Amino acid sequence: MGEVAPRPPVTLLVIAYRMRATIAESIASALTQTYPCEIIVSDDSSGDGTFEAAQACVRDDPRAQHVVVRSTARNMGLCAHLVELAQLAHGEILVCLSGDDIAYPERVEKLVAEFVAHPDAHVVGSAVDDIDADGKPLAARVRGLPRTLDQRWLLHRGKLTTVLGASMALRRELLTNLPPLTGTVEDNMLTLRAVLLGECRCLPEALLGYRRHGGNLNDQVFDRSGADYATFERRHRKIIAMYRDIAADQRRCVAARPELPDARQRLGLELARMYGLEADMREAILDRPRRQWLAPLWQGFKHPGLRRKSAERALKLLLPRRWFGKGGARPNP
Repeated sequence: MGEVAPRPPVTLLVIAYRMRATIAESIASALTQTYPCEIIVSDDSSGDGTFEAAQACVRDDPRAQHVVVRSTARNMGLCAHLVELAQLAHGEILVCLSGDDIAYPERVEKLVAEFVAHPDAHVVGSAVDDIDADGKPLAARVRGLPRTLDQRWLLHRGKLTTVLGASMALRRELLTNLPPLTGTVEDNMLTLRAVLLGECRCLPEALLGYRRHGGNLNDQVFDRSGADYATFERRHRKIIAMYRDIAADQRRCVAARPELPDARQRLGLELARMYGLEADMREAILDRPRRQWLAPLWQGFKHPGLRRKSAERALKLLLPRRWFGKGGARPNP
């Protein structure tokens, strides 16, 4: 008989910010996991009663005797919150669960099995079932990606879409052995860190209910609440800042690991450049005279992952800016 692979220690992080109405359901789903794990429930100084609701939930549940419920000293934002939690966790693998999502009972077990079967995996995510604010189904088994993602796939895919952060489990070293995670949105940075050091994997089955509502971080960044130029511009400003944060994070990570093979370092820097180019193209369309769009668009045309987007943006040279948000009153420069 072959040796049985060791079961790595796991910390399940229930991460909350202003989730008083849903935190009990999220904690209850954490307590149903079939894989034994440390559970830390952490509220990012919500100030709306989320922390107190979590304490009451744990206090009233006999299964939760060893669950840690804590709050940050001040509101930190998701990325800094994750870094702080990585220092507190004892698990080799961190499984993330938002305080408004619902983990299915075998979620941790199946994610860990993928890490054990593929030791080079540094992030494992999954498809999810979209649910509404009341927990009712919206769409089944969505937001998945191919089973294996590496640097080359991300470069040539070009959509800048990565594993959904809400579905992620990650090796703790992505947060403890690399520069601090800074910025607003964690998904892309953690995926790029994973493929820099190894690979990223995504299970095709849905392992959690992903609650859709106005407070979703991605929905706040990719805001489409209005069909006007003001919303268009606000959305693009946020996306530009996010992409520059991602590019800077990847460059810092490459610089911090000079022992990595040259090919991995080169591809990591090329991924950083791709995000930087995408930010430059979006900024040119917002702020610059049309003749100054040509240089960033041409750089995009030369990048295999950005050719389609560059072609689409070139067509906008013929359109008034006020049309970009399907309305609005921005004058045509």
